[in-house]
Amino acid sequence: SQQGCDPFAQTQRSKLQHRRARINQQINKEMRMRAGAENLFRATSNHKVKETVALELSYVNSNLQLLKEELEELNSSMDVYQNDSESISVPMIPLGLKETKELDLLVPLKDFISEHYGEESVLFEKEIKEFMELRQAMRTPSRNEAGLELLMEYYNQLYFLDSRFFPPTKTLGVFFHWYDSLTGVPSHQRALAFEKGSVLFNLGALHTQIGARQDRASLPGLNQAIDAFQKAAGAFNYLKENFSNAPSLDMSAASLTMLVRLMVAQVQECVFEKMTLLRAQNDFLARLQLAQEAARVQDVYSLVHQTMTQPHVKDYVPFSWTTMVHVKSEHFKALSHYFAAIALCDCPAPSDAELPEQEKAFLQFHVTMPEGPSLRVLLQDPEERRKLGKAHLKKAIMKHEEAMRIHGLCKILRKMDILQEVLSFAHKRSLSKYSEIDHEEDFFETGEAPDIHPKTLQKPEIKSPNFSQVKVTDLFHRLGPLSVFSAKNKWYPARRVHLMRGENGFGFTLRGDSPVLIAGVIPGGCAAEAGLKEGDYIISVNGKDCKWSKHAEVVQLLKSTGKEGVDIGVITLQGSECPKAVDRKAAVMSTGTGMLKSNKENSRKSLMNSKSASTLLVWSKKSKRSKKSTYSGVPFTAVGDNEAMY
Repeated sequence: SQQGCDPFAQTQRSKLQHRRARINQQINKEMRMRAGAENLFRATSNHKVKETVALELSYVNSNLQLLKEELEELNSSMDVYQNDSESISVPMIPLGLKETKELDLLVPLKDFISEHYGEESVLFEKEIKEFMELRQAMRTPSRNEAGLELLMEYYNQLYFLDSRFFPPTKTLGVFFHWYDSLTGVPSHQRALAFEKGSVLFNLGALHTQIGARQDRASLPGLNQAIDAFQKAAGAFNYLKENFSNAPSLDMSAASLTMLVRLMVAQVQECVFEKMTLLRAQNDFLARLQLAQEAARVQDVYSLVHQTMTQPHVKDYVPFSWTTMVHVKSEHFKALSHYFAAIALCDCPAPSDAELPEQEKAFLQFHVTMPEGPSLRVLLQDPEERRKLGKAHLKKAIMKHEEAMRIHGLCKILRKMDILQEVLSFAHKRSLSKYSEIDHEEDFFETGEAPDIHPKTLQKPEIKSPNFSQVKVTDLFHRLGPLSVFSAKNKWYPARRVHLMRGENGFGFTLRGDSPVLIAGVIPGGCAAEAGLKEGDYIISVNGKDCKWSKHAEVVQLLKSTGKEGVDIGVITLQGSECPKAVDRKAAVMSTGTGMLKSNKENSRKSLMNSKSASTLLVWSKKSKRSKKSTYSGVPFTAVGDNEAMY
């Protein structure tokens, strides 16, 4: 079986998928009933009927609520992806992969090969099956590097499929079916861009699952989680910027914006955890720094929460996600105040030598300056420090309680013991600190502590997918170089020409390779007599396929012909009978994909070609070629520097 493929994952996930789809059907049915009942309720003036309908509406609404909760629970099966470590880390949110239906491409691709390429399609069955096996394997990628590479390999192979089989004006007539990763609602489209976009989405989703599985109690685990969530953000961002008009909600611009922000927030949370591991925490400056890191995490999570509660996104995002994000923003706000209090209460007052550095750090620490004495006095007076510390703890405790309250509102999160444990541990820690520094004889009113200025030592990066890291060879290589043999080019049926060699050679100039082009035909020469035209491509010499042959190889084959002459197979591109047009056509190779647009996405195609694929900007590549030798007595003064006359 394919490397990086995990067929057992399919059974787990398709069970989820079927349940999701079934619940969605029920939801739709209830929605239709509700719409009917509401219309009747508005239309009738009969009191009795109104009462019956109102009762029915309340049933339908409570059914809907239950179905939505059931769907919710499926979407929040985060435990599938979390790690098994002993230490408590706050759970992260992973995404489920989009499912797709099987696709049989054998007939459509064979038809295209015989109609468009004029080749014996039976000879390409092996390649088509290989492509379909790759597609089958990428439906269940394993949760590791090999799984990511498998998705990349398939994504890169789609570039070749696009160029070979998807002309700009028509489709293959095949539908690509994909399910929404959150609701399980199916969508389909003929555009290959929908297939590409869905694979890209799964690349991002797989990164989230790998990130959520890391053991974040260790530095290597944290660094891997950071890397995974940054790459997930990069995949969703790339999808948002390069594909539009997706038929499914999970790939809409609003959803993708939300997912990118969620991933960035999860990176920022890992950065905070990393700082807690790395820093010597008994030092005043290190504690101020932790407080600022926590404030930064709170900041990014409250942005995610805002994004999740916008129209278009609100009804779509699982309630447990929105709650989790809200809980985290409150929890990290509490932590920022807790670390501020610890810095003030548990660290000794600075010596005169330490004062300037601490003063400078404290100057940029609060969003607004705390009321009371000057910074210098505050930092050197233990009683003033205790007062401000107490105000910070009071705020921390309020925020811990708020986090626990919000957590309690969501049935699904209530089942997540880990989160509950983390919240209550942090709450108890702040409470015990408060009672430790609280003096019975305190008569002052604890003031309002100002918020902490968010600041991070490690800004999250959005890491775009690096498609070139997985090299692929065009499976349909044998059809010939893409510069000519592509879906968007049309050519006249191949001609067989018998050519004799005259005194001055064959009477044509050749240029380039793979395939070699007849750049000029000398009037009255042998080539002109035989019917060869400027702009013809040589595809065979004496029955040997020359589509991929280099210039020198073709010349060698021609040279070795004797008196009996030579059989040459040529094709002419339609609409480009003069070479100038060929030049232009080859240089301008952009392919729009219709429906789900992937316009910008094509600009990287030229960077992605593997060795075996022909390059897109054909002539710029070939002009570097040195002059070819000629073996007829004609001097080539009139010939361009990369052509040669034979």
